Amino acid sequence: MNEFAGKASLVSGKHAVVTGGARGIGAAIAHRLHAMGAKVTIMGRDQAALAAACDTLEGSAYQVADVTDQVSVGTAFEAASENFGAVEVLINNAGAAHSAPFAKTSHALWDHMIAVNLTGMFLCQQQVIEAMRAARWGRIVNVVSTAGLIGYAYVAAYCAAKHGAIGLTRAVALEVAREGITVNAVCPGFTETDLLEDSIQNIMDTTGRSREEAKKSLKAVNPQRRFIQPNEIASTVAWLCSAGSDSINGQSIAVAGGEVM
Repeated sequence: MNEFAGKASLVSGKHAVVTGGARGIGAAIAHRLHAMGAKVTIMGRDQAALAAACDTLEGSAYQVADVTDQVSVGTAFEAASENFGAVEVLINNAGAAHSAPFAKTSHALWDHMIAVNLTGMFLCQQQVIEAMRAARWGRIVNVVSTAGLIGYAYVAAYCAAKHGAIGLTRAVALEVAREGITVNAVCPGFTETDLLEDSIQNIMDTTGRSREEAKKSLKAVNPQRRFIQPNEIASTVAWLCSAGSDSINGQSIAVAGGEVM
């Protein structure tokens, strides 16, 4: 028996879209929902990566989409709905992180962080909310970051965008609370993904530290002194999409080993 079959009662047969679903946290979530019986569409900008990821998800599909572009998002969701029906589960996972001291944060960097990490969530949620309302059921999970709950130095634009994502989560959750829809945020700490590798390399380049020293400095933020694994985020998302989580709405759940309490 599939080890996740017991959690499948709500999402089995339902159409789930995972943005940024080709790798890292998004890929782990896509695999978990697929194992729970969902019809999965993954979205992202890299067609080759999407196609390769789809090959590991039998019966799934992908759509190329830039979440910062309204037309691209609309086209991708329209095609996804034509393929598998209305989107009933939306996992907003697409995001990006770039660092700079606040005084050296350019307007272009600021705009990019807001566009990828906040506007993208807004655009994707607008694509699915009315169909969820009509069905009187839906699950939206925004993969945010502990940066949406606390501050970090040298990533002001990223933190601002992630704090905005938490506010968006709470506002939409209240609007749809009586319509069978829940909207929640999952906030990972430093997670072992390609994005983390970029952070490690940046520390090495700017401080001259060794790779192990760079990793140790990031692990120190987590009271458990370790990196979060993508499957841990996938498990939390799966729970929010499963039976028994109906009363969890408008919440921001930190998956960070106790970094945020």
